[in-house]
Amino acid sequence: MSALRVVIADDEEIARRRVARLLRGLPDVEIAGECKDGTEVLKRVAEGDVDVLLLDIQMPGLTGLEAMALLPDSGPYVIFCTAYAEHAVDAFDIGAVDYLLKPFEAERLEKALDRARSREAVLRFQEEARQQRARRAEREETGSGAIARLAVPTKQGIVLLDPNDVSHAVLDGELVTIHANGISYLTDDSLQSLEARLAHRAFERVHRRALLNLDHVARLEPCASGGYVARTHRGEAIEVSRQAARALRRRLGLRKGPGDED
Repeated sequence: MSALRVVIADDEEIARRRVARLLRGLPDVEIAGECKDGTEVLKRVAEGDVDVLLLDIQMPGLTGLEAMALLPDSGPYVIFCTAYAEHAVDAFDIGAVDYLLKPFEAERLEKALDRARSREAVLRFQEEARQQRARRAEREETGSGAIARLAVPTKQGIVLLDPNDVSHAVLDGELVTIHANGISYLTDDSLQSLEARLAHRAFERVHRRALLNLDHVARLEPCASGGYVARTHRGEAIEVSRQAARALRRRLGLRKGPGDED
């Protein structure tokens, strides 16, 4: 197998050095150059013989997203390397192979490069990009402000979830666990951030440590405290505080409970 020729694009020299050090420790990888901004990226790609771009997003002049949009259809493949999870949907929307959150380790970088080597993986990401474009076009046509995909940063990388599949999210210690289709995703994203991004949907902040999708609730079980235990269709239990219970009753059009204000 021939070596994968990789170009590092980041405006910070320290970041380029770190990525170069990680690449030198990986098999079948050759560093084909370094770029400080989007303009240099386009010039280097025009010279040819580049398989993969490790591309930062926040750069002077052209951003990484803007530079990728100007790349030829023939490639190279792009793996974004950034400290900002919120650009993940846009990155996959324009066909990125992977999206790495800084700081990442050699194992995660190698996994991303393996995806660039795999035709099946590339085709999956291209199909995801096609679906993202279709969803975005539909959203623009209907004028809906709801997000089509929820980008969730995890230790394994950015996970793109359909918000409708998310039943609830719970803060445990310093990390949040997001539950979707019976699968749990651990993230350092905050409940406040998730609540803001899901504001146009059927989500309710039911506790200072819990966010709940009402579409997944099978029943609300009253508690002596004046709150509820919300049971999802999968049988999962989520605590609803007394204060949140009052707001929830108003939202659902239920009669007032004990302690509700007139």
